Amino acid sequence: MARVKDSSTKENLLDAAISLMLAKGYTATGVEEICQQAGVTKGSFFYYFKSKDDLAKAALNRFWQFQVQTLSQGPFNNLADPLAQALGYLDFFIALAGDPETPKSCLIGNLTQELAYTHPDIRANCEEIFAYHARQFQQMLDEAREKYAPASQLDTKSLAEYFLSVYEGSLILAKARQEPRILEENLRHFKNYLQSLFKEAR
Repeated sequence: MARVKDSSTKENLLDAAISLMLAKGYTATGVEEICQQAGVTKGSFFYYFKSKDDLAKAALNRFWQFQVQTLSQGPFNNLADPLAQALGYLDFFIALAGDPETPKSCLIGNLTQELAYTHPDIRANCEEIFAYHARQFQQMLDEAREKYAPASQLDTKSLAEYFLSVYEGSLILAKARQEPRILEENLRHFKNYLQSLFKEAR
């Protein structure tokens, strides 16, 4: 008789992997440690995943889907004005940065830093996720430019990617200094910068 898969077991493994890799990174996180935190055996691990690499890809996708779900619930989605929506998008990230319960770490950034030159499949997945987030923000910026600065030369694609750079870079700096507030402060700086760009472009 075929063994029935327990979806909760797989989810527990993924959640444990995400938690540990956010805190310690990919290399320092072992399969045995993941199993211990998930409360499952190694046999269960290999029933669902061929390897730690296979698990990392699934954990990355789960982390991404969680991000998408979190952003879909953001109050900025209910704003009709495109510039207000773009600024509200930033406010949402600022609020998360200031929330002590929200981890100041990004699995996408962590895996990119560690594995970009050794795991091309994972690197490609990370790049795809970054591109997705950049497109989402760029769309807001495009609509804001069309309404408030149609004659301007604002490079919305570059601005959206700049935001990702500020966010991911601030996470690294906050870790290096052990000062989580750096993330919130730098996101506020970016918001002020964006407001000034649209003010000048009008």
